[in-house]
Amino acid sequence: MFRYLLVGLLMTAAAPVFADDEKDPFQYLEEVLGEKPLNWVKELNAESTAELTATGQFQSINERILKILDSDARIPMVTKAGEFYYNFWRDAKNRRGLWRRTTLDEYRKAEPKWETVLDLDELAKQEGENWVLKGTAFLKPTYDRVLLSLSRGGADATVTREFDVTTKSFVPEGFVLPEAKTSIAWRDRDSVFVGTDLGEGSLTDSGYPRTVREWKRGTKVADAPLVFEGQAGDVSVSGRRSQQKGFEQDWIWRTVTFWTSEVFLRRDGILIKIEKPDDAKVSSDRDLLFLELRSPWEVGGKKYPAGALLACDLEAFLKGDRAFDVLFEPTDRKSLADYDHTRNHLILNELDNVRNRLYVLTRKDGKWTREELPGAPKLSSVSVGSVDSDESDDYFMTVTDYLTPTSLFLGTVGKGPAEKIKENPRFFDAEGLNVAQYEAVSADGTRVPYFQVSRRTLALDGKNPTLLYGYGGFEISMTPGYQPKVGAAWLEAGGVYVVANIRGSGEFGPKWHQAALKRNRHKAYEDFIAVAEDLIRRKITSPAHLGTMGGSNGGLLMGNMLTRRPDLFGAVVCQVPLLDMRRFNKLLAGASWMAEYGNPDVSEEWEFIRTFSPYHNLTAKTKYPRTLFTTSTRDDRVHPGHARKMVAKMKSQGHNVLYFENIEGGHGGAADNKQEAFMSSLAYTFLWRQLK
Repeated sequence: MFRYLLVGLLMTAAAPVFADDEKDPFQYLEEVLGEKPLNWVKELNAESTAELTATGQFQSINERILKILDSDARIPMVTKAGEFYYNFWRDAKNRRGLWRRTTLDEYRKAEPKWETVLDLDELAKQEGENWVLKGTAFLKPTYDRVLLSLSRGGADATVTREFDVTTKSFVPEGFVLPEAKTSIAWRDRDSVFVGTDLGEGSLTDSGYPRTVREWKRGTKVADAPLVFEGQAGDVSVSGRRSQQKGFEQDWIWRTVTFWTSEVFLRRDGILIKIEKPDDAKVSSDRDLLFLELRSPWEVGGKKYPAGALLACDLEAFLKGDRAFDVLFEPTDRKSLADYDHTRNHLILNELDNVRNRLYVLTRKDGKWTREELPGAPKLSSVSVGSVDSDESDDYFMTVTDYLTPTSLFLGTVGKGPAEKIKENPRFFDAEGLNVAQYEAVSADGTRVPYFQVSRRTLALDGKNPTLLYGYGGFEISMTPGYQPKVGAAWLEAGGVYVVANIRGSGEFGPKWHQAALKRNRHKAYEDFIAVAEDLIRRKITSPAHLGTMGGSNGGLLMGNMLTRRPDLFGAVVCQVPLLDMRRFNKLLAGASWMAEYGNPDVSEEWEFIRTFSPYHNLTAKTKYPRTLFTTSTRDDRVHPGHARKMVAKMKSQGHNVLYFENIEGGHGGAADNKQEAFMSSLAYTFLWRQLK
């Protein structure tokens, strides 16, 4: 272990940094659709596909994954809107997908009858566009109109169109907006809150709406009255209307940074600011206000800890009352995963050492009672969402783990255990596999949990091909879940799969995330290294047989494993990554993440950011594990230039790397099942070739 640490420290210390942007010879690759960059992309794509797709192994993995993704036996997850249950479905016949609906009675059947509402393949064909459905916002309480968000190739930027689900057609002279990173929400049948690209000054530095307007039907959006305007340095602003009958309320959000916000209640044209800590999250339900704390708060003569969930009467709060009910309070190993409202109850989803626990909270005569949700499993990952919180206490519950196919339950609070109504098939053979939870000790002594999925008869000889996955950012938790692609492409063939719950994520609440913010970012990487070393110590694997994979912020994690500890890994798969941390805030949505990483334009902050900027920490003399970088031309969240420039620089230094850029796909990397199967198959074929 100490030998590994010493090597890592020496490599980090030797890393060169560009003096300024003008001396970066690969900056031309940031021109996403430029002829020269795209020719470069096509050339490297050809090299990677020639090496990886020609094998029988690739063909076998690709066919298997595509069959899983296109399977008619998958659970068609639904959302209730009015009398119908809506589902978006892709398969081999419907590449772009069908937006369809059915009734609850039909949905309960093994093979429901579906009514097609919109055929995305047909729409794409008619309009000559590669449409991807990104969002549907129903008008309440009629549920006959929808604001559809359509993306070209899977990008975050969308075209907005009003759609009538009764006539199954777009509304003539309805609400329509051109492609932009738009925020739009119904206010009533003839007006919406909207923020979109209206030219100079209408977007933040992050590329999101800077203004909220109240746009009335039949008028020009540019003429819509201004409701609120944020600052250029904000992340975004948005507006929405709570449409619960009898509790209709207008709300305005100003997201100042990724983790801080101002929230306003709009009454009679006046904005009333909600007094709260800047980093507290706000929600409302009828007459109640909820605050989820991310830092300690002392108010009303009491102290409330970070991670707590508070509730109070909204009207009393607006009059100055600061008496809160504490609905959840964290411990060292327990955090709030989520909460959701039904008509008369609140369902809390807690994480206890990365295991879900569900509780029902009920308010009566101003007092809250708490009891376990009956029938909820204790050893699986569980999520719960209300079916229709305006009308009923019904809820959907999904249950899953690494080896158990996802099941869907339908229940009603107060009426006993939920009923299982759907279940995914077993997409891979889990016979002989076992899931175990272990802990590694990080450099500062912190205990870092991780899950290991492997054969019960695993030989502890250090020769097992092992895939270590991680994320470590933005308070996103890595909880167990059934992953058919991993099972079919990796576990069945004898691979070991490991998921690390490192700091920066949210498994243990805000403090677990905040422990790896900005100048403490290295702690996330030290945690991941500790898990890798623990796998080697336990003789599960060895560096030659240990691979690692991650995307987005997890791609930044991969870049740091590559540059900090190249001796630890035999292969790296780096997907849709951030890598150039000197310019991340100037590329697409990057400015919105400075609350997570820091501001590289501030010299004191660049001093610590440069230590985790993989692009600047490459050296020609270091021997790096072979790496596959993947990204998407249509990713308008994390700029494809990160991956492009990293590969170009590594190749210029003589390193042997592979690169593949999907022309479509957005930040998810793929726009349909065929593309997703192809991208996944490239990764697993690469890993098997390098680690076996």
